[in-house]
Amino acid sequence: MKSIPVRGIKSPLKEPQFSGNFSIRDVGLLLAGKDMVQELHRHDHFFILVLKKGTGKHEIDFVSYPVCDHSVFIMYPGQVHLLTLKSGSVGYLMQFSADFYFPQKKTSNQLPGKVASRNICQLDADRFKKLFSLLTYIFQEYTHQQAGFEEVIKADLGIFFIELDRHYKKNKGSAETINPYPQEKLEEFLRHLEMKVTQVKQVSAYAKILNLSSYQLNAVTKATTGRTCSELINDHILLESKRLLLATSSQVKEIAYALGYEDVSYFIRFFKKHTGHSPETFRNNFK
Repeated sequence: MKSIPVRGIKSPLKEPQFSGNFSIRDVGLLLAGKDMVQELHRHDHFFILVLKKGTGKHEIDFVSYPVCDHSVFIMYPGQVHLLTLKSGSVGYLMQFSADFYFPQKKTSNQLPGKVASRNICQLDADRFKKLFSLLTYIFQEYTHQQAGFEEVIKADLGIFFIELDRHYKKNKGSAETINPYPQEKLEEFLRHLEMKVTQVKQVSAYAKILNLSSYQLNAVTKATTGRTCSELINDHILLESKRLLLATSSQVKEIAYALGYEDVSYFIRFFKKHTGHSPETFRNNFK
């Protein structure tokens, strides 16, 4: 079965000391006076594009967003995207693995997965200036690699996510202090879902993995997303189905098998029930 290309992290440094799990690049230097056009692909890491100035188009999981000034694009590992970035854009492209940045104290406002649930963030000038200065400092640490630079970068990443979380809370008008437990459990559930969904599709199985009852897991997902655990599982399967249908030329039966369905007709009925179209019709409608 033809798959969507998966890209790893490329470092601009000749002798990076990060073992390939972190990179930050100056967008202006990366473009070198030319437009960047990236065909449909996915990453095995977090992808953060911060633009002080920019034009173009960024399509993430088949939703198209215009590239604009003072914008932050955040992608979770596994998401599919297509990027067109015009010459003259200014900013930073930062990429890192979950192994590189995962706070020991997993408070909800530090987790990159929380802010990655929103693929684009448009910031006001003052907050963007603060974040951009922070990234400039990270870029300098990454370039010069003085003693302790990795810990400095990780600490600054923590501040970066806290600032984004403050922005979200301010826009929602929510309280600054929230119970982090549901969000932490949601993130844990989503990580397992990403890795196991082709083999595991039952709510009870994920609840067992998380040492919760099915009722408790549903309470967590309802509190954090407003949706049941079963709905999130179905959403994930449908999204991955759409990714494979639109980004590959694989036959429907190959996609069904790849997603863990031995009965192809069951997969077709499942897809049509939730989208209103058969897989082939959905694919043809988007061509």
